[in-house]
Amino acid sequence: MTHETNARPSKNERRAQAREQARAAREQEKKREKRSRLFLQGGIVLGVIAILGVVALILTQTMKPAGPGPENMASGAVTFTKDLKVVETPALQSGEERQARDSDWEALPLDVEVYVDYMCPACGAFDQQYGTMLENYVGAGDVDLSIYPLNFLDGQSLGSKYSTRAGNLFACVVEQQPDVAFDLHNRLLSADVQPAEGTTGLTDDQLLEQAEASGAELTTELKQCVKETRFGGFVAANYKAASETGILGLAKGSQLLSSDGVTPQDADAPQRLVSTPTVIVNGVQWNQARDGDLESYLLKVKGEIEQNADDAGDASDSADADAADEPAAE
Repeated sequence: MTHETNARPSKNERRAQAREQARAAREQEKKREKRSRLFLQGGIVLGVIAILGVVALILTQTMKPAGPGPENMASGAVTFTKDLKVVETPALQSGEERQARDSDWEALPLDVEVYVDYMCPACGAFDQQYGTMLENYVGAGDVDLSIYPLNFLDGQSLGSKYSTRAGNLFACVVEQQPDVAFDLHNRLLSADVQPAEGTTGLTDDQLLEQAEASGAELTTELKQCVKETRFGGFVAANYKAASETGILGLAKGSQLLSSDGVTPQDADAPQRLVSTPTVIVNGVQWNQARDGDLESYLLKVKGEIEQNADDAGDASDSADADAADEPAAE
């Protein structure tokens, strides 16, 4: 009778096999944990590098030396000249007062200044009537147009300070992307975009959408400028200066109208802004009720300048002719 060999492992062999399996499992787990740790560390390092890059970009773009005002608005206004180009100026620095632009009112182009609040319905109506005409005259080089953004109607936007925020957006674009500033100005006052008084107006994101629709690139710098309302104090100071200190750069003896739109202000007192829009042409306030259509008024002033120049030229030619006719001294 033959005996079959028992292939079943002994108890000791089973224990040894179990220990080996446990050891192998522990080694495998250690390797897995090491890989996970390395992946986690690598991910953290990459995340930190990315965060540092973003922080560095923001710091580079937003912590540059700047005054309380944007570049290109040292007078409180941005000035658009031929081909709608912005006249470049340094930023208004802390402690500096607004200075009127140097203008030669005896020569072209005409000097037109508009004090505007982007929630003001009369400002919207003015721009909707005359915006395209002014764009054509400025583009052709016949008019230099200065725009002063104000927060005259901040109290009419249910606490959202829309006038400040819209003026701030405009100032941000004037500084960072001036080539699209003129279009943005007109867009903010258009019937399709300008909010009504007594509403909160557009949100910051909606204001940025209008900037983009005007051709602006929504850079990190522009978004940050809007988010922090960087030039809100500048816009408020524009209104404070015009309504308390008085409008700068008026022609000698020129008087603004009072709030009734008829009576001139006291000639011996500062000529203060009392309503928007306030429009100044060559140092003198234009008033539609008194002066008629703006384009006709501009053509009248332009014609007077050209006539004076012709008269001066004729007088010079006559003087030269008289001098030529005088006998030479013996």
